[in-house]
Amino acid sequence: MSGPREFVEIQVKSVLNRVQGMSFRWSINPFRGCSHSCPFCYARRTHWFLEEDGIDRWSSKIFVKVNAPDVLRRELARPGWKREDVALGTATDPYQAIEGKYRVTRQILEALRDFRTPVSIVTRSPLILRDVDRLIEIARCAGVTVCVSMVTMNAALSHEVEPQVAPPTQRLRTVEALSTAGIRTGVLLAPILPGLTDDPHSLEAVIQAARDHKAHFVGHNVLHLGEVTRDSFLRYLRVQHPRLVPRYEQMYRGKYAPNAYRTDIARIVAAHKARVRIAEPRYLRPSPPPEQLSLLDGS
Repeated sequence: MSGPREFVEIQVKSVLNRVQGMSFRWSINPFRGCSHSCPFCYARRTHWFLEEDGIDRWSSKIFVKVNAPDVLRRELARPGWKREDVALGTATDPYQAIEGKYRVTRQILEALRDFRTPVSIVTRSPLILRDVDRLIEIARCAGVTVCVSMVTMNAALSHEVEPQVAPPTQRLRTVEALSTAGIRTGVLLAPILPGLTDDPHSLEAVIQAARDHKAHFVGHNVLHLGEVTRDSFLRYLRVQHPRLVPRYEQMYRGKYAPNAYRTDIARIVAAHKARVRIAEPRYLRPSPPPEQLSLLDGS
């Protein structure tokens, strides 16, 4: 259960975080914590880095990096900066609701534009449409890729596992609007939840909807349960889907689903994508191993 929302303004010394072992080398996160309240969020563990509760307070105590745009400009101005692709939103959603007030993400985009730095963004929020003007500018001078995350086309189930996120149809309209504006935009089918969203019809529905709404690509990830997230998601299952608890305890004896399961899901997804003729992403931003979250979050 989440308590009343608390927003804590913090000053940071660094914004541009170097990442190793991933498909991108740099990341930026404007916030710590996320009001979307998704029980499956792999980044919940990052609250531990500040000795905060990543289960009950992850979505209700949000840290806002208010000086992030100014710090970023100083970092991008360094002579050694090579204008490499930056991943925005690796451990939090850069377009969660509080961004509407603080506009930290928008100012970060303006800094990236001014220093001609390409960016890739992952979000579940239609709020990104507010910044379509800045995205177009960056697309013209450096390059932009947007991934809009989806779990399912089932509105009721979506609301259950993403309680503070816009419905699937609204997110798909966001995909279409961005694509129509000339932004390279795709759908990230993630996380795929065993026993809930992994049947072929459910996967096909998301992929077909992505194609129908002009997505340029579809990527996918299967749920993984690292520290804190495991406790959060199993608690959700015990309340909403207790019959699935034994299956998850069997499947997730470690952090990841069995290789055979992930291979089977990849085969099903690939077959549906081939049928509707939608592309693979140039790179897939996977859920990072828990031990790498400190790098992604800039801790």
